Amino acid sequence: MSAAVQYVLYIAILIALAMPLGRYIKKVMFGERTILSHVLCPVENGIYRLMRVDVQKEMNWKEYAVSVGVFSAVGFVFLFAIQLLQGVLPGNPQGLPGVGWDLAFNTTASFVTNTNWQAYSGESTLSYLTQAVGLTVQNFVSAATGIAVLFAFIRGFTKVKETGLGNFWVDMTRTVVHLLLPLNLVVALALVGGGVIQNMDAAKTVKLLEPVAVSSEGEILDGAVIGEDGVVTVEGTVIDGARIVTEQFVPMGQAASQVAIKQTGTNGGGPMGVNSAHGLENPNAFTNLIEMISILLIPAALCFTFGAAVKNKKQGNAVFIAMLICLVLALGVIAVNEQAATPQLAQNGAVDLTASAQAGGNMEGKETRFGIASSSTWAAFTTAASNGSVNSMHDSYTPLGGMVTMLLMQLGEVIFGGVGCGLYGMLAFAILTVFIAGLMVGRTPEFLGKKIEPYEMKWSVLVCLATPIAILVGSGVAAAVPQVMDSLNNGGAHGFSEMLYAYSSAGGNNGSAFAGFNANTVFINVSIGLCMLFARFVPIVGTLAIAGGLAGKKRLAVTAGTLSTTNAMFIFLLIFIVLLIGALSFFPALALGPIAEYFACMA
Repeated sequence: MSAAVQYVLYIAILIALAMPLGRYIKKVMFGERTILSHVLCPVENGIYRLMRVDVQKEMNWKEYAVSVGVFSAVGFVFLFAIQLLQGVLPGNPQGLPGVGWDLAFNTTASFVTNTNWQAYSGESTLSYLTQAVGLTVQNFVSAATGIAVLFAFIRGFTKVKETGLGNFWVDMTRTVVHLLLPLNLVVALALVGGGVIQNMDAAKTVKLLEPVAVSSEGEILDGAVIGEDGVVTVEGTVIDGARIVTEQFVPMGQAASQVAIKQTGTNGGGPMGVNSAHGLENPNAFTNLIEMISILLIPAALCFTFGAAVKNKKQGNAVFIAMLICLVLALGVIAVNEQAATPQLAQNGAVDLTASAQAGGNMEGKETRFGIASSSTWAAFTTAASNGSVNSMHDSYTPLGGMVTMLLMQLGEVIFGGVGCGLYGMLAFAILTVFIAGLMVGRTPEFLGKKIEPYEMKWSVLVCLATPIAILVGSGVAAAVPQVMDSLNNGGAHGFSEMLYAYSSAGGNNGSAFAGFNANTVFINVSIGLCMLFARFVPIVGTLAIAGGLAGKKRLAVTAGTLSTTNAMFIFLLIFIVLLIGALSFFPALALGPIAEYFACMA
């Protein structure tokens, strides 16, 4: 299948699945009957009775924000404790010790904020109990928190002169019971059928079919000859200190169930250190397709949910089209650059980089079973969403290909973004766009019948700038700390890109990494953890404050002077504002990293 056909097919499948799912989510969150109601409503009502939740009680924006904070804080303490104590807890067949405090703090902040940044290798650091009861639970509830806040925001547009934005506990319960659990049951079963492992066995050690010679530094020696006496030679030269490897460590565990929610909940943190590039977590093209589409499925569906919820489908379509255009442009840049590779790889035309009879292009860091098309699509999807899972190593991408993955995170995870948080982030940009456009044409700023005033603008600016603040302050401080340089795998512009990508991933609640960056140090664990917490909860508070302000307003009638927010001009302006803020905020930093590396390659 040609690369162009693959790109079109992936987008088409995403849209075809997102539209009906969007309608289903709207019914769930507004308490309407669905095909699963007769099975799941008793479970939902049982949870309310157990938790003593008053379904009819409405929360104002401050009460809703406090509920989000308390719930997240309780989850934080539980996950932090279970990591510290995993050495004495059950469900640990490999006998792994407790996690150090700084790594535990980083991991806890990561999963509570739906970031899933991993400064460790899951199969050799965390027990099955920690992964299942700690991480997987947070995968569900952190995703549900984002969706709950989104619907509180939506009610700000639909309610008139009211203070209530719904009930956080009801929104959370409905999201988990009616959406995330059934969807991930289907995805997990499909992944198991495709060959993803799901067991409770301890990790295994197996014999290699052929022994492998490695240097004293651990690098595989290509073309090595292993003599009967165990002496290793390469082209007749004896390699001192070489070792012969005859066994391989094979991780086990409940991968399919974790992979399902890591994808659909835009979490991204998998049980294996190399994530979905691992053969047991993503073994073939079938599982790759399921996992890749799952990344953007709910974020894309929520655009259609939004249109139905505010009774203006054109508005939902406009937001979706704006996101889709940005995604397609980003995917195009990544795909072209990875297929064209670099002059160094081409070696002045001596190397065939065409894709006619081979993979072609820049295959460094990519799985041969997926190729450039699937790898580029995954890279664009995972960094557009706040997902962060990978099926190839972004550290090996071309300078401009890697820059686009970085920029998608730096824009504030609003090109679909995370479940819930991506859409409410984009709506904050829409409010900013309406205000700026209104000033330019001399019209009163309105959005969905609500007047946009200084109160909403102040909070919208904070929501839009929270990500740039977290990234630029975090990476700026890190650049001034000498010890951080020891964590870089490369020097020069690419080394700077490794560090900038790490803090972009934290500030964008993404979780992916330029894999060469060693992030497991006390300073980096703590600083990145603080960036993740700031970039997650500041926008949540801002979003709820905006929702509270909008809910208390009267609805304005549409007149001839009302600025349209569903036409092509508004879509263009929305994209322009998103890119303008990203370009102005990050161009100097990008110029020091990937852009400088690009021109160095061209020299």
